[in-house]
Amino acid sequence: MRLMEKTMRWFGPQDPVSLEYIRQAGCTGVVTALHSLAPGEVWPITEINKRKELIHAAGLTWTVVESLPVSEDIKRKSGNYLLHIDHYKESLRNLGACGIKVITYNFMPVLDWVRTDIAWRLPDGAIALRFKRLAFIAFDIFLLQRPMADKDYAAEDVKSAMGLLDEMDEASRNLLFDNCMLGLPGTSGRFTRAAILEALDTYQDIDADKLREHLIYFLREIVPVAVAEGLVMAIHPDDPPFPVLGLPRIVSTESDIVRVLAAVPSVANGLCFCTGSLGVRPDNDLTGMITRYGDRIHFIHLRNTLSDAGGNFHESYHLEGNTDMAAVVRSLLQLMQHEDRSIPMRPDHGHQLLDDQYRQTYPGYSAIGRLKGLAELRGLELGISKSI
Repeated sequence: MRLMEKTMRWFGPQDPVSLEYIRQAGCTGVVTALHSLAPGEVWPITEINKRKELIHAAGLTWTVVESLPVSEDIKRKSGNYLLHIDHYKESLRNLGACGIKVITYNFMPVLDWVRTDIAWRLPDGAIALRFKRLAFIAFDIFLLQRPMADKDYAAEDVKSAMGLLDEMDEASRNLLFDNCMLGLPGTSGRFTRAAILEALDTYQDIDADKLREHLIYFLREIVPVAVAEGLVMAIHPDDPPFPVLGLPRIVSTESDIVRVLAAVPSVANGLCFCTGSLGVRPDNDLTGMITRYGDRIHFIHLRNTLSDAGGNFHESYHLEGNTDMAAVVRSLLQLMQHEDRSIPMRPDHGHQLLDDQYRQTYPGYSAIGRLKGLAELRGLELGISKSI
């Protein structure tokens, strides 16, 4: 019986969740990246092997990169995009030479992911990540002060967002601003208002169709290199799966994914199947997508979200929320048996639980919450595997 390969995300030697802890959690491998290198830079073989040796010394494996970042120049198809694509190809060759197999990436402009609250208390006291729609509108229009931002929202929503902001004290407003401006996972920095507005300005003439053209151009350039090196590419869906800050999103729905996969019809042009991102939208049929595009799923993020009619959502426990996790795991097991392969999986975004609430970790990446999720998912998978 083929089971998923259990991994956990590790941000490198500075990560407070150590390799020893990850191994104790029941994982056989980690997914990681060279976070110190900026998008567009080449990943040298020496640095890749240095990271790989650390992981192997801890009794774990490294076969999945998360993520090999795509520069904004590539996304805009401007500036140094040709040089950055050449560097991306060189990084792929170097990763292939070091035995890496799966390359995760995303094509979200400017912001990688957005939450308005990174310490939202659940009724049981656990700390979760949350996106509150009106709070984000208040941030966009009144705190970030993006030009013409109010035109993207209904007048009644703008009025409600203004009312919400009026109820906040200065500390709460500052916290909302800081939460929305968080840097990429694996970094400790935050974006500045000036930097975000400048970056947004460079996308003024890029709509969803043009951004998709740029993604397809990028894929047609790099997928042949991936194939030659024995690699597969796995694009991560948008998080959240709808436009933010006036920026286009092109990997949010099943139809989006179909267009990306069809444009470069190679198995190496594949998907990081994130049930959390895709599950926020009720129009995404997750089990159906596994059935229809399973041969292109190369990496799995299992997490759950609970959303409401107002456009708000939060990270729920792994076996609770919008997504029927039992049905998803059953479909994934059936896929792996049919194709006779194991797919790497990691439990994504855990709650801060117990004494992890007093430790400084990357939002969503504390140890105990992810361990709890992994334990639940392993049990669910084992039970289902016995039944089929």
